[in-house]
Amino acid sequence: MSNLKTQGFILLDVDVAALNNAGKNTSSNYENAVATKKVFKNGNSYVYVSGQAWRFWWREALVRHFGWVMSPITREGKIAFTEANPREFPDDDIFGYMRAAKEEVKSEDGKTKKVDITVTRISPLKNSAIVSAAAVRPAENWSVMARQDADPVPYTKEEYSAIMKGMFSLDLMQVGTFSNYNRTGFKNLSENRRKEILENGGIEIADPFAKDGKGEPQKLVQLAKATRVKRAADTLQALKFLSGGAMQTNNMADVTPKFIILASTTSGNHPFSHIVSSQGKRDDSVDLNFEGLLEVLKEFKEQFIGTVFVGLRTGFWDEHAAKLQTLKDLGSEDYPTVSVLPVNEAIDAYCKQLENQIL
Repeated sequence: MSNLKTQGFILLDVDVAALNNAGKNTSSNYENAVATKKVFKNGNSYVYVSGQAWRFWWREALVRHFGWVMSPITREGKIAFTEANPREFPDDDIFGYMRAAKEEVKSEDGKTKKVDITVTRISPLKNSAIVSAAAVRPAENWSVMARQDADPVPYTKEEYSAIMKGMFSLDLMQVGTFSNYNRTGFKNLSENRRKEILENGGIEIADPFAKDGKGEPQKLVQLAKATRVKRAADTLQALKFLSGGAMQTNNMADVTPKFIILASTTSGNHPFSHIVSSQGKRDDSVDLNFEGLLEVLKEFKEQFIGTVFVGLRTGFWDEHAAKLQTLKDLGSEDYPTVSVLPVNEAIDAYCKQLENQIL
């Protein structure tokens, strides 16, 4: 059982956008003022899209373009939870869940009783926020809500142009694979759900990392390979169709990747976090840290499995296109194999590679 993770790095390029707002702008002189989400580092301002918002865009793309049926949400007071049924609902599998509930269990004497169960699943898909790669100074745009025969209502909103970076990791071993031993964070399934999977084409395998009190491997339940490959590939293919963001009526922005790196690694550590730099001619400029990328490819060479795929959209970073193409010629024992393609072709090629990497 391979312990592989997909490590992904993306860049977005947006102009006059307001992708994720933060409510009332308390620093504005206007009463109706909306602020965009931002953080500060080393005295500079960086706009960002929350990790939760990115996951919402991801789910929407999976529903609209891949026919995923999302797990129904149940609300009880201030608590909300999904069905916690990863066999039937792929988003429960990929995005994780936590649910406290009661289940009827039949004892050996034939009697049934309700027992309290809590099932949790750590999401195989982990992602960062999407944050501007360089400092950004949002502009406050004065706007007005007006109609022909009514008093206008003025308001302001913050807008910005930015190259934004995001990282994600998809645990390929975890996709479609579930534990149900009694340990916090590892009880993914109730006993009934476990039996349903085994009765519907699932198999039981040994956990390579966890043992019971007798020193024997714990047991995992796994969906068919075709299902696991499809769910992983759908998740990555959905990046082609990302859409979303606040104020799309007047500030529509394309949030599909303009640059992407996809690699399979044996480590959960993300290697590509510092391959872009804001140390250019201006504090707010974004540049490719090519030497940093070479360093990562060399230092993590033993952890890369298969080809590392780099995707670049024509019209974005054209000044770096020729340099990136040289990655294909590294071809030594010190570096992994690298393929440089247009963005969508890079995603397609990586997903094809996954078919042989998911066992």
